[in-house]
Amino acid sequence: MITEQQIIEMVQKVGLATEDVLAEVKKIASQENRQVSDVLIERNVVKPDQLGQLIATLYKVKFVDLRKESVPSEILHIIPEIVAAKKLAIAFKRDAEGLQVALADPEDYEFVKMLEKKTGDRIRVYYSPEFLIRSALGQYRVDIKSHFEDVIKINVLKAKGARAEDVSIIKIVDTLIEYAFHNRASDIHIEPHKEDVQVRFRIDGILHDVLTLPLSILELIVTRIKILSKLRTDEHRSAQDGKMTMEIEKQELDIRVSILPITQGEKVVMRLLTPDSRLNSLEELGLSSHDLQIVKNAVAKPHGMILSTGPTGSGKTTTLYSLLRLVSSREVNISTIEDPVEYYLEGMNQIQVNPKTNLTFASGLRSLLRQDPDIIMVGEIRDEETASIAINSAMTGHLVLSTLHTNDAATALPRLYDMHVEPFLVASTIDIIIGQRLVRRICTKCITSYSISEDELRTLFGAEVDVSKYVYQGQARVYKGKGDNSCQHTGYQGRVGIFEVLEMNDEIRQLVINKADSDRIRGSARKHGMITMIEDGLEKVFTGKTTVEEIVRVVKG
Repeated sequence: MITEQQIIEMVQKVGLATEDVLAEVKKIASQENRQVSDVLIERNVVKPDQLGQLIATLYKVKFVDLRKESVPSEILHIIPEIVAAKKLAIAFKRDAEGLQVALADPEDYEFVKMLEKKTGDRIRVYYSPEFLIRSALGQYRVDIKSHFEDVIKINVLKAKGARAEDVSIIKIVDTLIEYAFHNRASDIHIEPHKEDVQVRFRIDGILHDVLTLPLSILELIVTRIKILSKLRTDEHRSAQDGKMTMEIEKQELDIRVSILPITQGEKVVMRLLTPDSRLNSLEELGLSSHDLQIVKNAVAKPHGMILSTGPTGSGKTTTLYSLLRLVSSREVNISTIEDPVEYYLEGMNQIQVNPKTNLTFASGLRSLLRQDPDIIMVGEIRDEETASIAINSAMTGHLVLSTLHTNDAATALPRLYDMHVEPFLVASTIDIIIGQRLVRRICTKCITSYSISEDELRTLFGAEVDVSKYVYQGQARVYKGKGDNSCQHTGYQGRVGIFEVLEMNDEIRQLVINKADSDRIRGSARKHGMITMIEDGLEKVFTGKTTVEEIVRVVKG
């Protein structure tokens, strides 16, 4: 196997990082007991495909990015799923020269010989990193829907004609969560209606109907979920929140559970939080190089405030986590107060809000200030008291990160006036405000392009956006997904952020002190170079990351 020292030396040799940067990477990897390759990617020292190419060079084989390969089912299944998962190997192509196989360890010669003997083919070995191979293993589960439906069908039939205790509720609940995981769902909704129970998954921000269950087994399903989440099974009239953990394909899956009584019974929403969903650098989240530099400059300051704004589900907390990872080191004390704590962050002190013990954002923040913090993350500014303490913390030598529910970056400033924070305090403490939304990303396996007229673009986006730079002879080239098995025929797979970053300057500070409205603040910010969310969204449209329809739905809708 290639050693971590060899990877470090190769990265330095090709000039992707200095000796000092690589020394810091090694130090972080050692302190946090992590792989050097993971830290290199997370710290944006190298991009995943660059690192893959370098490691492949060390192995003296070719690199393959499995995300860009469409693997025929008959080729994939040459290596059985259990063997593929154990050996971290994917067969992805067969041609006149032999069978092409991606391996996380291309030096596993014994396995390669076994494959040659089994297939009678010459095996052409490629290198692919473990995270790409684990992602590609999901292709074995294309037929999980039929498996899932069989499990549900058998047990639902039992539910209709047998005693409740004969129904395998454990199997139904486990399969439901597995199916959601393999379909990249962020949430599972179990909704009782008058005559049945509707199950829906939220995938890439959109809810999809999955199946219908008989009302007779709702109570059994809810009870099973309550037991797993350590909630009261005898409580049916009050809302309950809990958490459970499951392991699926060697990934630990944290699941936040919310149970709420409605007129037809108890509704359950489960949010699936996988480790992979937080391993995003700021670039991967979708920040442009222009905005990224502004954000990095702000987070490097020893004090001040950074706000992330947007509606529920727009990725604000994920952005704050990415910022915290950027500044995390043993030399600073980082503390957070959240509701809920979505992910465990190594080396940081995280506090869960608990109103039952009077641990609110405001009281928790006061206590944090007595813990000698350097950087504080407040999950959300919800009230005047929290706003006041957060602003004053930023004034007294702390870097404070938090979120606000506002439509865009400029609206956050008047919102703070409304919370009775003195304008001069707002002007002197806030460094940047990040406005954001999440849009669905076009599936790379079925992407196609088409033309749209300049007139259509102007009708959709108005005079606010200059579309002329994207137009040639009255037409612009845009993209969409045709829909295939890899994206469940939606044309989309995954999500990407669209952003606007409002950077405070002397002119905007004076407007804030004068209590200017958001329109004047936005106008000033644009004059000084702020790229609006619509403009950032259109840039992603014309570079093939998302569609015109998504920008209209999310920003204009």
